[in-house]
Parts: sequence; C-alpha cells; structure tokens
Amino acid sequence: MKPLKSRIGFTLVELLVVIAIIGVLVGLLLPAVQAAREAARRMSCSNNFKQLGLGVHNYHSAFKQIPMQSGGTTNANNANTPSPESDVAGGHNRFRLSWLVGLTPYIEQQALWEQISNPLDPDGDSNAPFFQSMGPSPARSLTDHTANPYQPWLTNIPTLRCPSDPGVGLPAQGRTNYAASLGDSLHHSHYGHIRDDDGLLENSSNWERNAGAACRGFFRSRSVRRFADITDGLSNTFCAGEIATDLGDSDARTRPVQAVGQNLLNNAGFTQDCNGYLDPERPQFWVDATALATLTDAEDRRGYKWAYGRPLFTAVMICSPPNKVICMGADDPGEYGVLPPSSRHQGGCHMLMGDGAVKFITESIEAGSQETARCIVFNRAGAGHGDDSPFGLWGSLGTASVGEVIDGEF
Repeated sequence: MKPLKSRIGFTLVELLVVIAIIGVLVGLLLPAVQAAREAARRMSCSNNFKQLGLGVHNYHSAFKQIPMQSGGTTNANNANTPSPESDVAGGHNRFRLSWLVGLTPYIEQQALWEQISNPLDPDGDSNAPFFQSMGPSPARSLTDHTANPYQPWLTNIPTLRCPSDPGVGLPAQGRTNYAASLGDSLHHSHYGHIRDDDGLLENSSNWERNAGAACRGFFRSRSVRRFADITDGLSNTFCAGEIATDLGDSDARTRPVQAVGQNLLNNAGFTQDCNGYLDPERPQFWVDATALATLTDAEDRRGYKWAYGRPLFTAVMICSPPNKVICMGADDPGEYGVLPPSSRHQGGCHMLMGDGAVKFITESIEAGSQETARCIVFNRAGAGHGDDSPFGLWGSLGTASVGEVIDGEF
C-alpha cells in the first residue's frame, strides 16, 4: 500500500479566510496612511508660513517697515493713463501689488525679484516694448497676458502653495494660499487711505480719517506699517491667514457671492443674505451656479492672483471664523467683502502671528455674535484706543492696536 502524500497548498476556505484578514488589515491601514500623509502636508504648509513670517521680519530689518499691501507704482495725474493692464511701454501697476511681491527676495525667489524689479522684455527680441520695473497691474486678465505675457505674475511660487490644496491651472494665474490680515473691519479695506476714483489716486482727509479708524489689522492697504504700530503685541496679532484656492466647484469658501440689495457696510448679521444661497443638502457649497448672485469673471476667485493686492485674492478679514462663507458687497462688487481664512485641512486653518509663530486655529474659536455684529468697526472719537472687537477672541487677535488683552492660550 502506497503511503499518503502530504497535502500542498491551501483549501478554498483557508484561502478565503486569509483574503478576508488581508482586507481587514488594509482597511485599517489606509486611513492611518492617509492621516500620516495629511499630517506631513499640514507640517509642510506650516513651514511655508514660517518662511513667510521670517521674510516679513527680514524685510522689516532691511527697510524699517513691513511690505505694503496694495503698493507699487502709478501715474499720479491719471492712474488710467497709460493703461496699467494693456499698455506695456511706460505703464505702471496702479498701486495694486500685494504684500507677497516685496517678499520674493526674502523667500528664496531672488531670480523672480530680479525680473520684477527691472524692466522686462516680454517677447525677448531686445526691441520695445518693455514692461517697466515693478511690472504692470496684476489685475491683468489672461487675455491681456496672451498678447504680451508678464511671466512673473503667472508664476506659481512653491512657498506660496499649501500641499493640501489641489488647485492648479487655468483660469488662475499664479495661486497663493497665504493672505494678509486686514483686521476686523471691511470699510476701506480695499483702498486704505488713498482714493481710487475716476482714474485718480489721491489722498483725502476724509478717507485718511476713516481708514485710520476702520483699518485695524496688521496690514493696511496702501499704507506704510511698522512693527511699532502693532501696539497689542506681535505675538497677539495675526499677520496673515491661510486661504483655500478655488477649484471651480462652487465652494462657499472660495467662490465669491454678492449680498444682493445689501450694503455690507451697514448690514448687521453681515453674511445672512449670502447664507441664503447655500445648498441645504451640501452646506459647504452654493446652490446651482445659475441661481447665484456671483461675480461673473471666472478669474475672480479666491487666491487666483498672488501678486494682486485686491482683498479677494490676497487678504483675509477677521470677522467670520475659519472656513465660513465669503460674501462680497453688492454696492462695490469684488472690491471688499467678508473674507475669512480657510484651508483644505480638517477643522481649521493656519494663522501667522506677527512674531513669526504659526498657530492652527480651529473653526470653533470664540468669535462673538455672528448674527448681530457688523464687519465694520471704528475707533471711538477722542479715545486713546479703539472699540473692542465684537468678534470675541477671534476678532481681538485680528486687531493690531486696540489695547485688547489676550488672556491665556488660543
């Protein structure tokens, strides 16, 4: 009688058990891998912000001021002549450059700064026309760039991009995920103390007074600011905030909607009209785009132009807490609005403090009464300091010289 041979291999039942165990292990492992990758991306984002904070301090050491939000060059007699968008030879940028432009040599972008700070030949043929130093207006559309492209404004700078934000490509130009903090009041946030009417850029005593009272953040548009102006303390004041860039998906944090029939400067419960456009089934998104009171230009989206000082692109307002809706004024569409920070990270966003520290602020931070407060605050007449922010701890971190005391960690 022949001896029985030993069995080689698995039975069907054993194979199914092994496959089931492997499936369970993979199901347990994938979330951990994804969480680890997001943690790495979040750390990289924080490091980018720290580089910007270091750049702000190095800039201040060199020039005794912080980089200007909405600075640059202009024709004092007529800001529309020559056209800052379409004319190349003899043009200017109409005081529209963001705070990020001046930081380029301090964030390892010296080659880009050399292009910006010197005349640039758009077609490389050594013949006119040339872009003037500091470039044309960053408000240029992609159509303007088609004829005579100004490459610096179209450049995506790695330090300005959060690895968790997947936004790439057209219709954006050069994207940024980091934006200047303009404080807790949107009044004059777009122009500061310099009027921009009828093609003229001019100082006005009324505008100067109103801007001085209302523009209470670390940055003030078209104004020279120094660390000495941050009397609440650099460690207690937001310098900048993170923003998510638009993906073309009607995200309420990145696609601007207008409060139809409402002047945001006078409207208590300042985002209630815009909240009415939210999709009840997907509350992070607007309803069908055809029903929106929205800015129609596809380039008018959050973070689409890193060099443009317009608040929609490179600024945050400290009124609504992180990841709330953005809401633009109907009376002056696109120029100012309620523009909270946002991010693709879970539960909050990064904020850069004036001392260079980076804090992750959660969406649940105490932010006062969002139903009754207005995103417009003025200093009290004749007082030594301004009104306390109506937006609680969140708003007090957004003001630079109001005299609010930050008690404890945040």
